[in-house]
Amino acid sequence: MTTRTATSKAPDDKPFDFNLDAVQAEVDLTPWRVHWDGRRWEFAHLQDLDVWGLMEAAEGGEVKAMTGVFRAALGDKDWDAFRKVRLPQYKLEALFKAYQKHCGVGQGESEASSDS
Repeated sequence: MTTRTATSKAPDDKPFDFNLDAVQAEVDLTPWRVHWDGRRWEFAHLQDLDVWGLMEAAEGGEVKAMTGVFRAALGDKDWDAFRKVRLPQYKLEALFKAYQKHCGVGQGESEASSDS
């Protein structure tokens, strides 16, 4: 059996059309802090969340999308603790609207929507 070792990639010295590595956020990514059930919860800014899990959650409808956002924003450890607290739907909706407002996203508007 022959042992194979990984080879390093050759340097990319070819021109490219877009440098995604150079893109910076256009908004302040300050986390959002909420008081609920006697403690502070810190949610990462919506625009700072990894989109892959959010897209999968969005396929499940509005409530799945909201919970997917909150799970990503809180992180696994705090999400598990957050889930242990009873949360009526009307509070979930109010929480999501306030989070959208903090993040600069209007209700019914997606981050990718145009101004036209």
